[in-house]
Amino acid sequence: MTGKTAVITGGTAGLGRGIAEAFAAEGAEVVCAARRDPRSDPDWPEELRYHPVDVTDPDSVTEMMGVVAERLDGIDVVVANAGISIDGRMTRLAPADWAKVVEVNLNGVFHTVQAAVPHLTRTGGTVITVSSALGSRPAVGAAAYCSTKAAVEMFTKVCADELGARRITVNCLAPGIVDGGMTDEFQEQNQDAWESYRSRLISGRPASLTEIGAAAVYLASGAGYINGHVLAVDGGLRWT
Repeated sequence: MTGKTAVITGGTAGLGRGIAEAFAAEGAEVVCAARRDPRSDPDWPEELRYHPVDVTDPDSVTEMMGVVAERLDGIDVVVANAGISIDGRMTRLAPADWAKVVEVNLNGVFHTVQAAVPHLTRTGGTVITVSSALGSRPAVGAAAYCSTKAAVEMFTKVCADELGARRITVNCLAPGIVDGGMTDEFQEQNQDAWESYRSRLISGRPASLTEIGAAAVYLASGAGYINGHVLAVDGGLRWT
């Protein structure tokens, strides 16, 4: 990835930071775009750049992509990773919470990919969206999250079809249970439920952030003929 520029939304923490560090380790110039400025964190890697963005605001995303492209002479890879989860059964889920998850997880991906296309078309490039094992598996209490991640997977396929002629590949990562990010929060808040999920891990453990990052780098650097694909990185996840 030496000489390439990668933009990762939600890249300052959790899964996004793991992906960002994986790209940086391969020599890419990496811009982590997020609301929270991480640079006061003593553990923040100095090789990772930061740019503020609100993925729910199309003007914010467009401005960010333009600044990055100008300062780093283009954009080669975009990882639309920013996402949130708000638990709640469908019958109890507040409409405002449903709308918030849709706004970040689905509309945010749309804004990110749309704003990136003008910069990626100069030399061709790679878009990676981020779904989840729950994009294809129902989970009680995760109506908004499951629905938005399923929509991201179909959006990915449509974008691959539309952008292929512009030499842009569009693929999707679908991580399973990952040691870091949302999984840590889930374990802390739902210990009993976590025990039921643990038995479903065929590999016997959650994925590491490094393993998810390696899969993202593969889609950006070694998978030029893979397009419109949803890559499950779940260690073999037994759901039933």
